[in-house]
Amino acid sequence: MVHRVHLAVLPFAAGILWVQQSAQLPAWPLWLTVSVVAGATIAALAGSTGDIRQPGALPAHRFVSVLLLLAAFCAGVAWSAWRAEQRLADRLDEAWEGRDVVVSGVVVGLPNDFGRGEGFEFAVDTVSTAGAVVPRRLQLNWYRPAARADVLPELQPGQRWQFTVRLKRPHGGVNVGGFDYEAWLLGRGIRATGYVRPGPAALLAATVWQPEALIARSRAAVRAHFERALPAADHPWRGILVALAIGDQRAIDGGLWTVFNKTGVTHLLSVSGLHVTLVAGLFGAAVGGLWRRVPALVLRWPAQKAGLLAAGAMALCYSLLAGFGVPAQRTLYMLWVALAALLAARNVAADRVWALALGVVLVFDPWSVLAPGFWLSFLAVGALLYIGKAQRETGGWRRQLRAFGAVQWAATLVTLPVLLFVFQQFSLVSPLANALAVPLVSFVVTPLALLGAVIPWDGVLIAAHWLLDLLMHFLFWCADWPLWQAAPPPVWSLLPALAGVVLALAPSGVPVKGLGFALLLPLLFWPGEGVPFGEARIDVLDVGQGQAVVVRTANRVLVYDPGPRYSPDADAGQRVLLPFLRAQGVDRIDRLIVSHADADHAGGLAALQSALPVGDLLSSEAGIGRACLAGEGWRWDGVEFALLHPAVDDADLGKNDRSCVLSVRSSGQRVLLVGDIEAAAEARLAARGDDLKADLLLVPHHGARTSSSVPFVLAVDPAHAVFSVGYRNRFGHPHPGVVDRYEAVGARLWRTDRDGALQLAMRPDGLQVAARREVQRRYWHGR
Repeated sequence: MVHRVHLAVLPFAAGILWVQQSAQLPAWPLWLTVSVVAGATIAALAGSTGDIRQPGALPAHRFVSVLLLLAAFCAGVAWSAWRAEQRLADRLDEAWEGRDVVVSGVVVGLPNDFGRGEGFEFAVDTVSTAGAVVPRRLQLNWYRPAARADVLPELQPGQRWQFTVRLKRPHGGVNVGGFDYEAWLLGRGIRATGYVRPGPAALLAATVWQPEALIARSRAAVRAHFERALPAADHPWRGILVALAIGDQRAIDGGLWTVFNKTGVTHLLSVSGLHVTLVAGLFGAAVGGLWRRVPALVLRWPAQKAGLLAAGAMALCYSLLAGFGVPAQRTLYMLWVALAALLAARNVAADRVWALALGVVLVFDPWSVLAPGFWLSFLAVGALLYIGKAQRETGGWRRQLRAFGAVQWAATLVTLPVLLFVFQQFSLVSPLANALAVPLVSFVVTPLALLGAVIPWDGVLIAAHWLLDLLMHFLFWCADWPLWQAAPPPVWSLLPALAGVVLALAPSGVPVKGLGFALLLPLLFWPGEGVPFGEARIDVLDVGQGQAVVVRTANRVLVYDPGPRYSPDADAGQRVLLPFLRAQGVDRIDRLIVSHADADHAGGLAALQSALPVGDLLSSEAGIGRACLAGEGWRWDGVEFALLHPAVDDADLGKNDRSCVLSVRSSGQRVLLVGDIEAAAEARLAARGDDLKADLLLVPHHGARTSSSVPFVLAVDPAHAVFSVGYRNRFGHPHPGVVDRYEAVGARLWRTDRDGALQLAMRPDGLQVAARREVQRRYWHGR
């Protein structure tokens, strides 16, 4: 069975994936016991029957194969659950959230300047505050005082500091289609986030000689070199070169990701397997060539083996320099297995190398299965191995062109199920864009960027940027082409889709090859879950300290507030609303209402407008669309909408009090969305004699004490009250007194920081509210 052991990697991966989708961690000792028993049974059968591959031993052979798959699956479950249990044990106690703690440790990773300060990872080695228990690894922000933009010292990886910090446990938004920040932190071993308190901070050592810190310092030096050689004002694509050289994708302008997604070239912005292989191959060839020129070295050891070792060492160095992402890890392990086989003069099949690399990645990082890039990377390479004959074609340029086309076709087809399942879209122009981008970036731009990182001549980087400028003009043209967008398909559709890919890529002459494309149809044309006529679905998204609401009827979509801005390069429109709208199959916003112009409500406006057509824009702020005024109403698909505020004579009110107030009526229920109105606006609404009674209220101003006056709460008398608030936000929202008022009228309280995104279904049988943290619960949430 040795020849089949590599097949156990797939059920091992399935066991790990099952754990990472679980709401609670399974009991790993039980699963480990099952795995050991199955493995012992395999060994006993193999010892008693001899060669179980003989025809007479076929039943035993099949039984052993089943046991092998079972043992591997259970091993994957046990390994992943044990690793998770160990990592979750390194935690911040709730009692120490939001309290000052003095810690000492080392800056690791690359510090990131986000405008208002610097973010960095911090490895704690000493906690000076008595009784405090702090996780070993933190994500910290060090904010600049508003009055002094240059007050922070220059942070460098490898420095040892003592800080006073305030921490909180890992927390992120939970939305349909959204990025799971808590899972990302868990995978990186970061078990608390926080910020450096104002006051004295002591630099204890300029450099700590730790491997991780030294690697990060090397990466920082390369980034600083690029910044000096390519001033941002004249070199808008500098961040792309930084990403190609050291894997720091944060250097790329946030707006460019829309272009890369639309053209299907996002994979090129990570340090891919092709980049690692190219660098390792060139270095290995150079060492081998030089080795041959020294007779004494050749007599001591063959030049070919010296070149292979050099290639393996360079692959490791480049992978570490590039941040050791999944594509780089996959390539590194595959190269090492292949190089070991060559050094040992053994022939190892490519599929075994692929499987072993997959297993090694999962052993070191069982959380990697949560990243779409993991599946895209391994599936793409698997497809290239599957059509290996096309890759090995030799001859004239026509055959080489056909081989290149086959590679592009295979990579596009095999990643299609993952892209549609995770992102609900794929680029129709991707094959064309990649036909130019792949060779240019992989064989010209990336080598130039790496060369520019090691030689002190800026001309190399300038040349790389010039070529990149030509490519970006082409990609901007390609980005205007349409995308294929579909509703999120069910999980079961992935199995026939992947089987369809295997058939579609099968060699010519396979009888059922055409069936492969038919198996892809459910994934491509899945209708999705619609909203019945006369009903409405209202989603209060989990955007942190801010507000974003999506209202859907049978054929229309309204967005009430596009959410907050998080940093100069990130906002809720880009990170939360667009993924959510894609997951619902939405390709157009019929009406967008910006309640008022505060950044926590309007910060995502530009991202939505640039990504989707917006039919009508309303706001209480001059210069943002047309004015929302009380008295306007409309009816969509049997659902009634009405604006209740502000009136024409409300110009004397402050910005918050002029927030647009929207009423939604459907199936006999009513929902009120009121923005940040405060007591003055609440009094005017009541004075106009409007009927304010509602089944659900989006609590004004996130539950601030200046809102939700007693008369207003009594007038609305909601059965449900929703607070859109950030976890442990600095404003203390919602105020305890406000919470008491809604509890006094018997309202059920919902909070986005506790419950995640909330989906409200307005149906004939009543208003139903579902909390995303319950529907989508994972074992790491809140831990």
